Amino acid sequence: MSEREKSSGRPLTPSGCARRRFLKESTLVAVAGSAASLAGAAARAAPPDTAPTDCPVVPTPMKDVQGKVAFITGGDSGIGLGIARAFTDAGMKVVITYRTKAHLEDAMKYLASAGDRVHAINLDVTDRVAMEKAAQETERVFEKVHVLVNNAGVGIFGGLSTATYDDWDWGMGVNVTGVFNGIRAFLPRIKAHQEGGQVVATSSLAGVIAHGAAGVYTTSKFAVVGMMEALRHELADANIGVSVFCPGIVNTNIGNSNRNRPSTLADSGFKPDPKMLASMQKQMREMRGPPPGMDPLEAGQRVLRAIRNNDLYILTTPEFEPEIRARGEAIVASLPADVHAPEARVAIGRMLVGKTVYATERDRKRCETARSRKA
Repeated sequence: MSEREKSSGRPLTPSGCARRRFLKESTLVAVAGSAASLAGAAARAAPPDTAPTDCPVVPTPMKDVQGKVAFITGGDSGIGLGIARAFTDAGMKVVITYRTKAHLEDAMKYLASAGDRVHAINLDVTDRVAMEKAAQETERVFEKVHVLVNNAGVGIFGGLSTATYDDWDWGMGVNVTGVFNGIRAFLPRIKAHQEGGQVVATSSLAGVIAHGAAGVYTTSKFAVVGMMEALRHELADANIGVSVFCPGIVNTNIGNSNRNRPSTLADSGFKPDPKMLASMQKQMREMRGPPPGMDPLEAGQRVLRAIRNNDLYILTTPEFEPEIRARGEAIVASLPADVHAPEARVAIGRMLVGKTVYATERDRKRCETARSRKA
């Protein structure tokens, strides 16, 4: 009888013995593999505040975007239009989706120089049947698609304590399910032509640091970041890059998202004071100088540059470095010092998590930043 059997007071059944042998053997293999992997990672890891001598290399399947085809949800205004303008300026063909006819008319004026390299589709990203039809239409018009930009999103204001079921269903439906719907419809098509591609999703600064005054919105944008991180890992060897755009304030129409809110999800817990809103609008009208947010075209150009470089994270807010750094450090500081994980648990955990993308992206960006400073 083993020591564990003695301690438990119950002999193992034959199936229990077999299961234990399997787990033990599997764990030994995993421990060996994890140990080798960890040793290699430790050898490659850079000190926290230094850049590696050699920049890690990642595939850049969309380094040359000339003639490539992009599908951009919410491409008729704001960030989506900025991305479409940057893409067409670089020689790409684009399909933009829209919900508001007036926005589309304005967008087509901005994109007029691209001529027949632009095609528009009226689309609600929560409609899965319509998303599949949009993918089919994109292939009919441009034969294939290389870049998917899941940009459409809505702003939900108010804390979680006051949010209604309708607030949750609308925000998560557009901002999270809408992103997945795009992936489900377009990713198989990008894989099929084997010419490489890129999947991009627009999250927010609220997907990196929590906004207490916008609980549903923050939740949805954190989900988008996690979705893209997981997809980056999954597609690492598929010649398809993955990026997540986390902008701060950009001059867009997101504050007017309610224009597209379904009547079936109209019950909102956000009840703004009309006088307060009128006062804020008056202050915005009287504000001197240009709007304080980033110009959507600049945002689009940053997305284009990141696609060419296959950057995982696309950020616009260096002013929030203290908050972003503090969040990461708070998580690390919260790791328990009095827990000693057995080797078997470590091995199984490593198998479940797999090889993560974080260290490579960190070291690559540090290296690129160090090189640019020396240049």
